[in-house]
Amino acid sequence: MSEPRPRSPAEPTEGRPPEELAADPMVAELVARTTLPPAGSALVCGVSGGPDSLALLALAVAAGCEVTAVHVDHGLRRGSASESEVVADAARRFGAGFRSVRVEVGEGPNLEARARTARHRALGAGAATGHTADDQAETVLANMLRGAGVHGLAAMRAGPTHPLLGLRRDHTVALCRHLGLVPVHDPSNDDPRYVRNRVRHELLPLCSAIAGRDVVPVLARQAAVLAGDAEVLDALAALVDPEDARGLAAAPLGVARRSIREWLTGAGPYPPPLDAVDRVLDVARQHAGATEVPGGRRVSRSGGRLRLTAPEPGPTRSVGHESAPHPTPVQSGRDQRSG
Repeated sequence: MSEPRPRSPAEPTEGRPPEELAADPMVAELVARTTLPPAGSALVCGVSGGPDSLALLALAVAAGCEVTAVHVDHGLRRGSASESEVVADAARRFGAGFRSVRVEVGEGPNLEARARTARHRALGAGAATGHTADDQAETVLANMLRGAGVHGLAAMRAGPTHPLLGLRRDHTVALCRHLGLVPVHDPSNDDPRYVRNRVRHELLPLCSAIAGRDVVPVLARQAAVLAGDAEVLDALAALVDPEDARGLAAAPLGVARRSIREWLTGAGPYPPPLDAVDRVLDVARQHAGATEVPGGRRVSRSGGRLRLTAPEPGPTRSVGHESAPHPTPVQSGRDQRSG
């Protein structure tokens, strides 16, 4: 992948309209490597002020999208609110819309995951992020470390929500320099307490040293191959009714697991762990009558059908000497998508 030619300082791009930005040879070359939606499409871009997201903003505008840059402030470190000014200024320069959102990160373990969930909620479905091929490689390794299956190792899918997976981090840094943008530096990206940072700064360079080559393209290519396999698995799983105990028990293991995983995930942001999926499969196979699953929900079997319920505050029924809420049926992910 060739490095685009930087513009000299005597060729400023500040304030130029989108059509002039699109005509810039360096910008045009990078746009061609993206999976941005067609010109005229409305696109929300998550822009933190770092080089990747600023490059996303510029490239999306150059591609002719109707861009709204959204800065999400998690309020986790001093000075984070002022970074929205960097994003607002860039949005003005490129003629994009802008809004800033302050979110509260819930209590609990895994700060990275909680912040990510809050950010996704604020951005909304269909928002684009500036993840590059380097981020993709890091995601593959991080998911491998936690024992992910084919879907986790396929990592992020290229498309309108991840349009920069065909670019390297060096490209986004070079583009910001070329356009005279000064990205903000998030010190949390250097904090070794976070797994992703250790993957980025330690594991990925070690893998490249052992392999004797840059493994980022290798891992990104592997993710793309596995994404195709995951699509096949999804298509087969869609043919299996996850509430049909007999059909689920008779399906190939990988297909049955995928069908249950999709059912339990529903409209939520994260899939259930493998042990929860396998417990549901045990219920379908009549090895167990019922099981608890994440979110305080319960899967039971009756008349050959599986039923997913969640406790609901309110009137109670007697259970032995205790009282428990009446269970409420949970709408399946397929029902939610088809409604």
